[in-house]
Amino acid sequence: MPAPNAAALFRRNASDPDIAPRPALRFGDDVWTHAEYVAESRRWANLFRKTLDPAKRLHVGVLMDNIPEYLFAFGGAAFAGAAVVGLNHTRRDEHLLRDITHTDVQLIVVEPEHAGLLDPIRDRLDVPVLTVGGSLSDALAGVDDADPGLDPDATTTWALIFTSGTSDAPKAVICSQKRVLQTGARMQIIMSIEPGDTGYIAMPLFHSNAVMVGWAPSIVAGASVGLARRFSASRWLPDVRRFGATWFNYTGKPLAYILATPEQADDADNPMRVAFGNEGSPHVVDEFARRFGVKVIDAFGATEGGVAVNRVEDGPAGSLGQVTDTVKVVDEHGHERPRAVFDGHGRLANAEDCVGEIVNTAGAGPFEGYYNNDEANRRTSRNGWYWSGDLGYVDAAGFLYFAGRNAEWIRVDGENFPGGPIEAAISRHPDVVLAAVYGVPDAEAGDQVMAALVLRDGTEFDGAAFATWVDGQADLGPKWRPRYVRVASAGLPSTPTNKVLKRVLVQQKFRGDSIGDDAVWVRGRGEDAYRPFTPDDEHQMYASFERHGRQRFWDL
Repeated sequence: MPAPNAAALFRRNASDPDIAPRPALRFGDDVWTHAEYVAESRRWANLFRKTLDPAKRLHVGVLMDNIPEYLFAFGGAAFAGAAVVGLNHTRRDEHLLRDITHTDVQLIVVEPEHAGLLDPIRDRLDVPVLTVGGSLSDALAGVDDADPGLDPDATTTWALIFTSGTSDAPKAVICSQKRVLQTGARMQIIMSIEPGDTGYIAMPLFHSNAVMVGWAPSIVAGASVGLARRFSASRWLPDVRRFGATWFNYTGKPLAYILATPEQADDADNPMRVAFGNEGSPHVVDEFARRFGVKVIDAFGATEGGVAVNRVEDGPAGSLGQVTDTVKVVDEHGHERPRAVFDGHGRLANAEDCVGEIVNTAGAGPFEGYYNNDEANRRTSRNGWYWSGDLGYVDAAGFLYFAGRNAEWIRVDGENFPGGPIEAAISRHPDVVLAAVYGVPDAEAGDQVMAALVLRDGTEFDGAAFATWVDGQADLGPKWRPRYVRVASAGLPSTPTNKVLKRVLVQQKFRGDSIGDDAVWVRGRGEDAYRPFTPDDEHQMYASFERHGRQRFWDL
């Protein structure tokens, strides 16, 4: 670990003559050196010590976009031995209230843009609220920037970071000072970050990717970060150039969205060296690296951090790396799944046998548990293993492939398979920016495959051409080919970390009352083209569900 605790690390950064005058934080045209950042963090620490009840959990809820105050809260919590609870500003009403009460928040710091989110629940909030630019400024004026003089234990919780909640309710992951610093040190090594480097943080700071990959390496290395309030594909390259950013963290689909912007001859004329993240499809990763001259490290990752694989530069396309002796793919009883078998066309030939849950049999690794969630902790740590909740398969050479979440199995004509490999294949289509594949109920039994697409600007969906292209993909067998295609008019329902909310897509299905202005296309058995799914088709489909006694699946 780079320091005994986070407070000690910040003291080093503020006193080291080589680090203290260097930029630590950039936002717009404003710059804070490491010395200035630490001084402001100490002021926040003294505010927390003055405001929080030491007999209770020292938990501070932060409801903001990526603005400097977010990182000042982190610095203040480090000195005060407190924890930042990152509140997701896309959560509303009862859901937001649940996150606040579930994590025992004592104080909420909110920026004006999100203050209105608290209005519907304010009468049930028994905690003070400080607003950036208003009551927060008044409160900070009442404290100084003297060092509180505390040395929190390295195991002190520094953050409670909610999981994305793509398939179930978000869980609050405990992150100690030790875990954040150790992860930052590991990321510094992986990305070869030096004090002169600058990270670009556009992913939300209430998510682990931004904290662990974007910010933590900067404080360990004495480097700097540039903050974007929110991710924007069109602003990404101008921001990278303006900040002189040399590394970038991502999760979900931002690489695909950036690639969807018009290509320019000078795109590779930028200071970016390396991008680190997860869930980038192979062709997107390769194209992003080529177009922008960036090394992209796409790794298996989760907020919990309980599984790690060995990255291999020349591994098979789509693989996450090679498994160690303790990382396995197992069935629900813990029995290891057979290795993946591919046919002559490169198609996964034994998905029902080889796909299972990715586990770490050596234990939880850096995962420190979920806060206030004994049931989830038991489920994740049964048998003394770490159960990731992610699906995968391993080939004969020991390379691991991601196959989706546990809830993303599709069953067609009695055959079970994951949506992940289908998604990866469809994402290769030249007009597709983003693809999400999931199962929707069949009127008679099981599921049918549905794909939701975001297309490149200026392109239109051609049902005949797309069917021909799908049929020509060697790794898409007949049962894997989508029956339904949803073409999004304005993006897909997603988390703030650009992960598609498949549970919402599954609920919306092909129903006209749920999908807004999106168009749905259908391809029947034996048909050689996709055709528009009309209101009359929907009426007949519902009647078929009724005839087969499966109408309950229509509204699930």
